[in-house]
Amino acid sequence: MASAYLITKYALAVFNTTYPAFVWRLEQRFDSTFAPMQPTFSLQNTPISVAPLAESFPAWLSGKTYSQILLITDTHTRRHCLPVFLAQTGLPSHTPVVEITPGEEHKNLQTCARIWGAMQQAELDRKALVINLGGGVIGDMGGFCAATWKRGVDFVQVPTTLLSMTDAAIGGKLGVDFEGIKNVVGLIRQPAAVFIDPVFLKTLPARELSSGMAEILKHAAISKQLDAPWANQLPQTADDGDAWLEILRASVAVKVQIVQEDPEEKGLRMLLNYGHTIGHAVESYFLTTSHPITHGEAVAIGMMCENHLSNTPVSASLESTFLSRFQLPQVPVSAIPELWAYMQQDKKNASGKVRIALPDALPFSLKIQEITLAEVEKSIAFYNTLV
Repeated sequence: MASAYLITKYALAVFNTTYPAFVWRLEQRFDSTFAPMQPTFSLQNTPISVAPLAESFPAWLSGKTYSQILLITDTHTRRHCLPVFLAQTGLPSHTPVVEITPGEEHKNLQTCARIWGAMQQAELDRKALVINLGGGVIGDMGGFCAATWKRGVDFVQVPTTLLSMTDAAIGGKLGVDFEGIKNVVGLIRQPAAVFIDPVFLKTLPARELSSGMAEILKHAAISKQLDAPWANQLPQTADDGDAWLEILRASVAVKVQIVQEDPEEKGLRMLLNYGHTIGHAVESYFLTTSHPITHGEAVAIGMMCENHLSNTPVSASLESTFLSRFQLPQVPVSAIPELWAYMQQDKKNASGKVRIALPDALPFSLKIQEITLAEVEKSIAFYNTLV
């Protein structure tokens, strides 16, 4: 579409010398109808579109010259999201697809080996494009495999969960878990593009939709916008696509602003880890039980615990919002030694000290705070009184 647009614009320019008034009116109408859509955001030259796929993806792809395209999905997204994606983008149904088993427990080097094997079988060259169609696991792991295949091929993120739309697909963090530690093997590499379309939210179970709300509320908390309509009036269902577009644009804007300032996570970007030191540990612990919890649920627990330890706590309304939105489990006291062991592997730690990232008093301000095992015990005890 983009090339056809440019050809038509050239033809109009030629005729403009003879019929300027007529061509001007025609050009205005043409541009308002057919001009290539501009991305909602740009992050280090990565276009991020929060819009219907049919309006964003085909125009972007038409300006590219990729030799091959490979789709990475999991069992769920292949069944529920791939038909929607193909219909919206016009890609042929015979586009090669790699399907992996869903779930955080499969976000590891063994699954990467399967993906790399599929790339090798497809003879994927360095001018190919990898499309990651799925949630945070697909985006993190598919991006990691693409970024390391033949020292890097282009990839795009097409997030299908609320959590990945508002957070995981943006910013270029890629990686996998190793020996139970989340995201400990990985790198930062920006995708060629990100395409966010809330149409995929309709494929989610209610629990997964709620899970993503934790990251939206995290963005509202660190930007001091918890009272804004996009944060305190979150829909209960995925039915209102226009409302979700506005919510996603507001939430993504927070992450883009932070990553733009600190792309390599040397300082301010650590603010996006609010709730994640304790949250990742809680998530890793529950993955070893018969009742695993979602990433968003774990982050909600982590934010409540870390907020309790902060000298400048976020509004108490955050806790009531989480408790009204989530069915959260208690954290067994017996699990605290295991949680502490996970926290000692956190990437924010320095000089053997466990550190948490907290919002400070002003919007977009970071405070790093060291915590002890006794404080973790205190925060877990507090959290357990709430649920």
